[in-house]
This record gives sequence, C-alpha cells and structure tokens, in this order.
Amino acid sequence: MHKLAVAVTEGVPIFELAIPCEVFGYERPGLTDRWYDFRLCAPAGTRTTAGFAADAQHGLDALADADTVVIPACANILDDQPSDLVEAVRAAHGNGARIVSLCTGAFVLAAAGLLDGRPATTHWMHADQLARRYPDVKVDASVLYIDDGDILTSAGTAAGLDLCLHVVRADHGAAVASALAKRLVMPAHRPGGQAQYIDAGVAVPATDELGPLLDWARRRLHEPLTVTALARHANVTTRTLIRRFHAVTGTTPMAWLRGIRIDHARELLETTSLPVDQIAERSGLGSPANLRHHFVRVVGVPPTAYRRTFSGAAR
Repeated sequence: MHKLAVAVTEGVPIFELAIPCEVFGYERPGLTDRWYDFRLCAPAGTRTTAGFAADAQHGLDALADADTVVIPACANILDDQPSDLVEAVRAAHGNGARIVSLCTGAFVLAAAGLLDGRPATTHWMHADQLARRYPDVKVDASVLYIDDGDILTSAGTAAGLDLCLHVVRADHGAAVASALAKRLVMPAHRPGGQAQYIDAGVAVPATDELGPLLDWARRRLHEPLTVTALARHANVTTRTLIRRFHAVTGTTPMAWLRGIRIDHARELLETTSLPVDQIAERSGLGSPANLRHHFVRVVGVPPTAYRRTFSGAAR
C-alpha cells in the first residue's frame, strides 16, 4: 500500500491538519480496494492549536520511508521552522517521497531547500513573506495549488482540500476523486484560483498626499478618466504624477485605476442584481466584453461565475 505520512508539530493549525486526516485517513469502501497506509507522525507530547493533543503512533523519523509526506501548515511563518521537521522532510524527499504542503506548510519546504528554483504557492496573505524570505522560490499567489511533480503546494486553508483531492485524482483516477468529493460535499474541482479572493486595487496609505486624488477618482469610476485628467485635477504634470504613483504604489495610474474598477465590479456582483452590462458601465470598464476580459485576467474567473460563488444579496 502507498504509505502516506502527515507531519504534526507543536502549534499546527487544527483545520489544516484535519484536511489530510479526513481525505486520506479513512478507509473508503466502495471507492477503491487500495487506499492509503495512513500514518500520523509527531514528537511525543505534541499539541495543535486549541489544545488538541496529537495521538500519533509514529515519530517524525517515520517520514523517511513514506511514499508521500504531507505538511499541513506551520505554527508561525515568522519563526524558524523546527529543525527536526525540516531535516525529516529533506530526508524523505531524498529517499524519493512526494512532498505535499498545505497553506503555510510551504515555509517548511522552503526552509528545507526543496522549493529553490521551483514554483510554489501558499496563502495569499503570506505569499509576499515567502517570496522575501526565500527569494529563490517562484511564488505564485494566484492559484489554488501547484503540482510540480514530486513537490506539491496549496494555497490557504480550504485550498488544502482542493490539493488533497488532486492527489487522490492522480493516484486513483478522476472517478474515485469525484465520488470522494461528493462524500465530502464539495466540488471535485473549483474554477479559478486564489485571485478571486484577493482585492485587486493597490493599497495607498491614508496619509499619503495622493489620497485626495484617489478619492476623487474613486467617485468617478464611471467616467473616462485618463492620466491627463488625473494630473490636471492634482495640478501636476503627467510625468510628476506617473513618478509619484510609481513611488507610492509601484504601478502606473492606469493600472491602479483598472484594479479599483475591478474591485468595484466585484462589489456590485456580490451585492446587487444589476445586469453585467450595467456593472461594466458603472465600474468604468465599458462593455461586458471588456469587463469579462479584465475580470478573467485579474480574478481568474468570469464575472458570472464570480457572482454565483460570492453573491449574497439580491437575485
């Protein structure tokens, strides 16, 4: 049987730990007669968040002979990762194991040097920290998970379920993964990626001198704003405005404006029943086709799919 080991260390988030336990830790009669030889591995006395104790039958040394090792998450991304876990993961990979990280578990893989030069993801809130701390990692915060062969990483929290189902699909086929997804009462595959959960607009400090100009622009998203119009309102040259935008936001005035317009379109999709053509007009993106083009590029899913997922108001 395929040996699958889940590593548990002090303070691991309970939800991320529960995901691989739920997906891989139970026999699945009626789905397949060859499931996983599941192993929970932890140092003695390990406790998770909320004070749960890990009743593990194996220590971290058992990772060494596993076929797949799952790192649910780390307790704190700012701390150095436990050296015994880092060494155990590195040894398991050296022995040919497939390594899977959920959410911030990517920080453990990065500390072990397993992500150097490779694509990886983590929770979008921590992606910048991962990229800063481990500059050799090709961090992509827009996706739900990345399968890079022997190294797989997932985005935050619930995206761990998406990745674990992907592992089942790779090991046992689409039919088994789909049947398991039904038992878990979740889709076998979610459209889009993390981008649909991230605000597109670039944040600007409230105290910055650009603030009044940006507030003025936000109230006129439906108008055909240009760099010249923005500069004229701010009473500066276009060159000065562009230079100031780069200094404060790291982007151009028009890129900032597109992000704010996408965010406004998202808000309208979530909170109103306005037709897509009216949303395109009110957000300043013009036609439904133009809204769809920019929305898919930034958010990763079409406006109609986004509305189905996130709409909580009028129908």
